[in-house]
Amino acid sequence: MPSDFAVFLSEMIRRPGEVRALAPSSAATARLMTEGLERARGPIVEIGPGTGSFTRAILARGIAPERLTLLEMNPRFCAELRARFPGVRVLNRPAQEIDRIDLSQVGAVVSGVPILARPELQRAVVGRAFDIMAPGGFLTQITYSGKSPVTPDMQAELGIAALRRGTVWTNLPPARVFEYRRRASGPGVCDRNL
Repeated sequence: MPSDFAVFLSEMIRRPGEVRALAPSSAATARLMTEGLERARGPIVEIGPGTGSFTRAILARGIAPERLTLLEMNPRFCAELRARFPGVRVLNRPAQEIDRIDLSQVGAVVSGVPILARPELQRAVVGRAFDIMAPGGFLTQITYSGKSPVTPDMQAELGIAALRRGTVWTNLPPARVFEYRRRASGPGVCDRNL
């Protein structure tokens, strides 16, 4: 089986419009993205898993494969994910269809989908993820920007609040991880591990 990087590079060359990162996410980024999943109840969904860096970390947190559903648009990535992660449900569908995959009471969503400066995609992905999420559920999002990829205005519209989990400087490029939850009260972004 080809390495993550070989598959990633091949698809980045073949489908540059679909593969937006420079390299697969690092193990340190994957650990930060998946922190807390072991306490989540219900199904777990990963959107935009690519070659499976986060998928591997999700399973390493003790999540049973049958609890995990992956939504990936790239057919080759889907084939690789099915081969690497038996028992995990892999759907060749866009993240915007998260509310149409027959799941409810989702405990967490792990997102590798680039949503920065794309308000329509934020509504279609983040908004729909929260439509099927259980109370207390959360969404983690990777970004290469120093600020939340979901603007304060969009957070207010969607009824969510951001928590900055931290920055992984050793990722290529450095990655920031944000966590989103339904808003309890008051606006703002919380910082942790800066």
